[in-house]
Amino acid sequence: MNATATATSPDPTGHGDVRGNTLAITGWGVVTSLAIGAEEFTTAIGEGRSGLRDVTGMFDEELPENQAFAMPDFTVRDHLGRKGTSFFDRSTSLGLLGCTLALDDTDLAVTDDNRDRFGIVLGTTAGSIKATSDYSRETLEGDRPFLVNPVLFPNTVMNCAAGQSAIWLGLKGVNATVAGGRLAGLSALRYARNQIRRGYADALLVGSVEEFSPHTAWFSHRQHSAEEDRVTVGEGSAVFVVENAEAVRAQGRTPDAEVLAVEVGTYGAPGREPDAGAGLADRIGRALRRAGVEPSQVRAVATGESGIARLDDIERRGIESALGADVWRVRAKEWVGECQSASGSLQIAALLAGHRGHPELDGAVSVVTSVSPDGGVGAAVLRGWHRARGDHRS
Repeated sequence: MNATATATSPDPTGHGDVRGNTLAITGWGVVTSLAIGAEEFTTAIGEGRSGLRDVTGMFDEELPENQAFAMPDFTVRDHLGRKGTSFFDRSTSLGLLGCTLALDDTDLAVTDDNRDRFGIVLGTTAGSIKATSDYSRETLEGDRPFLVNPVLFPNTVMNCAAGQSAIWLGLKGVNATVAGGRLAGLSALRYARNQIRRGYADALLVGSVEEFSPHTAWFSHRQHSAEEDRVTVGEGSAVFVVENAEAVRAQGRTPDAEVLAVEVGTYGAPGREPDAGAGLADRIGRALRRAGVEPSQVRAVATGESGIARLDDIERRGIESALGADVWRVRAKEWVGECQSASGSLQIAALLAGHRGHPELDGAVSVVTSVSPDGGVGAAVLRGWHRARGDHRS
């Protein structure tokens, strides 16, 4: 079934719940060292695989460790062809492929009738840090710094991935980049919810992306090498096609999941006030109330735990305070590594993978949590369904 988005005029007040608060996820794409594509990602998680890879020789620069959750052989041209992709940085390549795979996974067709109402919201840490660093270094090392390659400049801006993806896919709607670090995935989802609720878009590609580079590897090593249980750094993207849930149901389509609520907040850094652990518990509770869900109804929590004690402690205390100590935890980073801004979206993808071929889990409610080193916390509430036949028919 091919569906088309139905245009709706913006809510001029910005307050009214014209479209409702619930988003439907009707397709998703994943690019990780574990697997590429929703189906393969689902299979890989079901089989308990690991995306940890040997990255020796991946870059000219020395790396602090010879293993990472990275893709040494990844090139975007292997998936999207050589034409038009030659100068894409790694973040743009990962984000664009994630968007393309998400569109391939949905029944919502992009047409001339709806492309003006179809947009993109991508979360990031700071865009491609390697592209920015390499460009800056070229201005310092060259004999005539002003002769740096201008074709490379677009890669240095933070919204490159979202902009290039929209151009490639012919989407003319909302185009936004949300810089949120570990909270980028949930923050992008919250931004997308507001855009659709207020009538500024009918459908959005929403997710987040993070690349692996010597810069991210050394930063993680310098910051957290003393943490014996630290999850190794990685890279990847996860992107979701989101629409208004009520409209999707009215068309007789069954979504992969409904995003019932998203809440974020900023508290103190670990060990400081206001306590981020209590803040996370408050955000989870607030999200559950908005979703109309009791804590006892939550089947699983997809956490951002990464083996960094002070951050994991915040997450543990927040979850136990809001949901109890016995709720089942899904630790996505065990499969895909510490992917920073892509982490929250990959946690959602892990939950969707659990639903994909399991009708016995239809309607089950899960929570996604994220914690950042600066005291940022976030929680989302999702209800999932299976897709055994690969379609969205009721």
